[in-house]
This record gives sequence, structure tokens and C-alpha cells, in this order.
Amino acid sequence: MMSLSLMLLLLLVCSSQADYFMGTVMTYYPKNTNANGSVTVILRYKSQYQACVYKTWNCLNVNFNCGTENSLTALRVSEEKDESWCQAEVTSTRLVPSNAQFQLRLDGVNWINNIVNGIVSAKAVTVVELRNRSDTGRANRSPQTTILPSVRVPSNCQRDFSLLAFDPDGDQVTCRYGNTSLSECDPCTPPSVLSLSSSCTLSFSPTISSQEGPYAVQLVMEDFPRQTITLTQTNGLQTLKTTSDAISKIPIQFVLRVEPVVPSCTEGLYLPKFLPPTPDNRARLYTSVNQTVEIRIKAEANISTISKVMFSGPYKIFNSTMGPGYFSLKWTPSQREDGESHPICFVVTAVHNGASYQSDLRCVIVSVVDRVVLSTPEGLYLPWFLPPTPDNRARLYTGVNQTVEIRIIAETYISTISKLMFSGPYNIIKDTMGPGYFSLKWTPFQKEDGESHPICFVVTAVHNGASYQSDQRCVIVSVVQNTGSSLQLTLTHLPIPWVGSTCSWRAIVLLVFQLVLPFQLLD
Repeated sequence: MMSLSLMLLLLLVCSSQADYFMGTVMTYYPKNTNANGSVTVILRYKSQYQACVYKTWNCLNVNFNCGTENSLTALRVSEEKDESWCQAEVTSTRLVPSNAQFQLRLDGVNWINNIVNGIVSAKAVTVVELRNRSDTGRANRSPQTTILPSVRVPSNCQRDFSLLAFDPDGDQVTCRYGNTSLSECDPCTPPSVLSLSSSCTLSFSPTISSQEGPYAVQLVMEDFPRQTITLTQTNGLQTLKTTSDAISKIPIQFVLRVEPVVPSCTEGLYLPKFLPPTPDNRARLYTSVNQTVEIRIKAEANISTISKVMFSGPYKIFNSTMGPGYFSLKWTPSQREDGESHPICFVVTAVHNGASYQSDLRCVIVSVVDRVVLSTPEGLYLPWFLPPTPDNRARLYTGVNQTVEIRIIAETYISTISKLMFSGPYNIIKDTMGPGYFSLKWTPFQKEDGESHPICFVVTAVHNGASYQSDQRCVIVSVVQNTGSSLQLTLTHLPIPWVGSTCSWRAIVLLVFQLVLPFQLLD
């Protein structure tokens, strides 16, 4: 007998044929890997229509390695009847037979009427990459982003839309327009009134009144490794990915409405202007399971009147008005969101003489972390180390002319990670791979053969003019004989028992720290 929830699902899918499409976004998080190699993955996509309906995605793979969909829920995020849109978050839990790459496609629906750039049929593609990465030792995770179904701009005003582009693996995230030949949209004609940077900023320049109206924006967001990595499948097959190779791709599609002119483009007159304590665009916030995170938003407009805040994000965001032009968005993650990062975007609207005006778009990323990070000094102001940062006193191995790399990740909740400081042998190369993500590389010469060299490091963070430092971590790098063309022990992390050699090693570490560190700080 068909369950009520399934009947409702079928009704919603059918009804989507008569309700017009206003874009979509899909992201994913891998979860459990089972003993037989199968993987559980959670896919979340925004369903954006003129009514609160949705349509499911289809498997694109010929061999149907998209697996089995074990559960599907569709929950309304936000509905704006005067804007004629509704956004739902659809969560699909799939069990796939292996971590092999697969693709999903959305099609069979039409965009809203009168799209200026001539798009009628909707199509979107997601490439889901779950293979294990050599740099993190974990399954790949998609970039995280979201968008409102519709954003508006007056035709006479310059405006930049800096989309949220966060990657949990620290990858380089880029955006491009969809490609018709890759079946990423149908067709993929970009709006003539927009220009797009690879860093995911859409720029609108003033245009003539004949160019006013709704445009379909069809983008693809991709993640690229910051150095060459290997992706390993559960059957042992490996694929090399260079910094020029996209790992996965997700769609970002929405409607841009170019509206009639506004008397002044100066923010704070007709167009709402954000004020503190509104977070900066692309700010990163932290919370933990069952702990509520609050985003306070304040805006002003001296001529028009602030009316409301509109948002996109995870299900169950609570929106409240705290005063004129003062709003609060609250979200409490559940256990299933533990370890994930969720995007939230918002705009504020104002009205004047029957016209409605929109602020610029702001987005934040909310990371759901272990509660211990939020309840101790480390992780608030003091940097908190995260994997793959090696343990203190770990022992690493390399060979002559073989580069050893130490990857270091640190986070803070309130302060901002600023830099990495270190002490060690000559010719260590330091790289910043992303926010709070660093790399130390050292290549020993022949004269270091058979020796062991200490490397110590700390991460610093800043807040309101004050500087805070993490605890100190040190590793020992042993240069061993390189037999053959590859070194068997390279990058092996083994804890070393310092019993019996504590004084000698500590003396070396202390001596190097005192003598070398002042010179390493000269950036």
C-alpha cells in the first residue's frame, strides 16, 4: 500500500510540470563507507519554482552506478509570495555500490516566461566525485554554495554579486557559465548584462531600459586541487588530478531581474545599506549539533523604508524582526549535519512609492564542528589544529632529494587565522593553500643523508588588533636511504617514543627554535 508521504511526493513531482522553474543548486557530503566498498552520500539540492513544488534528479550513468535512493525529503526553506518564488531543500540519501564517480541530471521543466536571454527549457548536471583523496585521506566533498531563486538590480546601477564559493577540502573553487556541448543547460546563453570572474563574482553594468526583465543565470561551480593529487577508487584504481583538472562540478542557477531605474544608486538612500553587526560577505561562522547559531542583520535606507529580509539556506531557519531594519536568522543543526558546512545567503528589501529595492547579496558559511572546539579557549581566539596536521612529536621519513610535505590546518571561531610561523632546517618552503590551510615542504640534500631534523610550527590569529598563537607542534624528519626509484617510508606518520632521548631531542628543538625562528619570521 502506498504511503501518504510517497503519494504527496508523486503529486508534487507531477505538479512541477505546470509551475515554472527559477533555478537550482546541488551540493553533497559523503558519509559512511561500508566493508563491501559501498558508500552512503547525502545530496542536497535547492528546488526553486514559482510555487512550492519540486522535481527529482535522474541518474546519467549508463551503468547506473548512482546506486539506490534510500530516502528523500523535501522541506520548504522560504516562500516569498510577493516575489513569486518558493525555495525548498530536497535531501536525498543514496547508497552507491562504490566510490566511483557518477552524474545526476535535472531536466523536463521550463523556466519562467519572458526570459530575456531566450532560455526556455531547464537543464542542470552534477558530477559527484567520492573517491579518496591522497592529500586529505578522505572522500572528496563538493563546494558549498547557495543562492536565492531571484535577485534584483536597477538597470542604472553597477552591482557585483560575489557568490559564496567554499570548499571543505580547501580546493580552489572557480565558476564559469554552463556549456551547451556538455549538456549543462539547454541552451547555455549567458545574460548579456553580466560578466563573470573565475572567482565567482558576477558584475552587472548599467544598461538601457530595453534590456530590463528576467534573465536565466546558468553557472557551473568546480573545485580544483591546489597541487597534484591522486583519487583512489575502492577497487584500487587510481586517477591523477592536476591543478588544471576539475574534481567535481555543481550547478548554480537562478533568475536575475533587471528592474527600472532607481533615482539614486547610492546605498543607504533607496537601496538598503548593510550596517554592523551584519557579517561580511563570505564570512565563516561556527556552531555545533543542537547549538543555535544566530546571524544578526541590520540595514538602513534614508528615503525608502526597509521592509524585510529574504534568505536561502538549510531547512528550519527561523526569521524574526528585532526592530526597524533589524533582523535575526537562527539555525540549529541536527546530528545529521555534524561535520558539515552549510551556506546561508540573504538580501534586504526596501519599498518607496510602490517600488521595491534590494540590497546587495551577502552569504556566510556555517560549519558544524565538535562542541569541544566551542567550549575551550582553543578554537575561539586561539587557533585549533585540525587533521591532517601531524601530531606533536610525530616522526616523518624522506630520502635525499625527496620532498617531505607537512600539511597544517587550523581554525578559530572568533579571531581570524593570519599566518604560520616555523623553525627548522634551511630551504623549507611555506605555502598558503587556503584560509587557515598551510604547507611546509623540505627537500634534504646529500649532506643530510642519515640525519634527523626537527621542524616546529605555530599558527597565529588576529582579532581587534590582538594576536593569538596556537600551541606549538614539532615533528622530526629522518632522512633515510632511498632504495630504488621510490621511498617506501615517505610521509609515514609514526609517534616516536622520546623515552631515553628526551633531553637530546628537546635540546635540538629548543636550540633551533631560538636560533632559526627569528630569521624565519622575515617574510
